[in-house]
Amino acid sequence: MHETRRRHGHHRDRSDMPFRGRHGPFGAGWFGPPPWGGRRARRGDVRAALLALLAEKPMHGYDVIQELESRSGGAWRPSPGSIYPTLQMLEDGGLVTSEDRDGKRVYSLTDAGKAEVEERKERTGDAPPWEFGPGGGEGQMQLRDAFFQLAAALMQVARTGTTQQMKQAGEIVAEARKKVYAILAQD
Repeated sequence: MHETRRRHGHHRDRSDMPFRGRHGPFGAGWFGPPPWGGRRARRGDVRAALLALLAEKPMHGYDVIQELESRSGGAWRPSPGSIYPTLQMLEDGGLVTSEDRDGKRVYSLTDAGKAEVEERKERTGDAPPWEFGPGGGEGQMQLRDAFFQLAAALMQVARTGTTQQMKQAGEIVAEARKKVYAILAQD
């Protein structure tokens, strides 16, 4: 009976589970991937981004990936597994056409694709889909850098500070947390 349970994953001994990275057994962190670790986009975001880029000029899939990473300030690098199936879906839907140029498949918008891009601009404004809110990728990178600098300072206090210094640092962080939430509460 014990062997049957083990085979079906019940009461499994976890001592043989390899750690997949420095953040724990699940690779990206104990509570999911960090928000600055390369955003994973919803399917609609990928679709909208492809249409927006192809409205500017014809491109092939790899160019699209590089362009999205560049325009998002490194915050978003879509995988080929999200780009190429979406391009195929857009082509099947009549929004995109493709042709082989120099051994590469280059995608262009059809008139229907151009109309959809214009409709999206009217509906959502001029904000490109690779910007994930005010500040976009550049703001996220700046926030990430500030976070890591603060974390490094706190680790230094935790390692070498006195009890009083650690208490003061904790009070500063608590006050900073309140101020950050106050920023979000502003209109």
